[in-house]
Amino acid sequence: MPAVGRVWPVGVRPGVLRGWDPPATVYGPGHRGVDLDASPGAPVRSVAAGRVFFAGPVAGRGVVSVELTGTGDPPLRTTYEPVRASVKQGDKVAAGEVIGTVEATGRHCGGSCVHWGLLRGKTYLNPLLLLPPWLLNGPTRLLPVLGVPLP
Repeated sequence: MPAVGRVWPVGVRPGVLRGWDPPATVYGPGHRGVDLDASPGAPVRSVAAGRVFFAGPVAGRGVVSVELTGTGDPPLRTTYEPVRASVKQGDKVAAGEVIGTVEATGRHCGGSCVHWGLLRGKTYLNPLLLLPPWLLNGPTRLLPVLGVPLP
């Protein structure tokens, strides 16, 4: 899977409240995405460039789905919820562009978070695979070399 992501959906490096837990069967229990710590009203960004596939309510929660550019056939599609959309179906979005704000529903995560999902066709995938290592692990830090004086 290509690491096409350029930003986290929320914040700089949000806490993962609940990770990816794929179901053993199509209708089995599991967690088809990751829950990211986020405050109500926080901006939600598209992790990569694409076109808004869907923006609207699903089962009483706001959902935005973005079909990612150049990711094959069928293309990868990210989902974000609960989100009050600031985009509409068909809009083109850039990586890092705000697509909405976090809604406070209290029905998911026991408080406030963003459920971030990833699909190819009807198959759910781990959305963290979209992010390159430098986003997942933080910036590289150089340590001083012993015996070399500092400026």
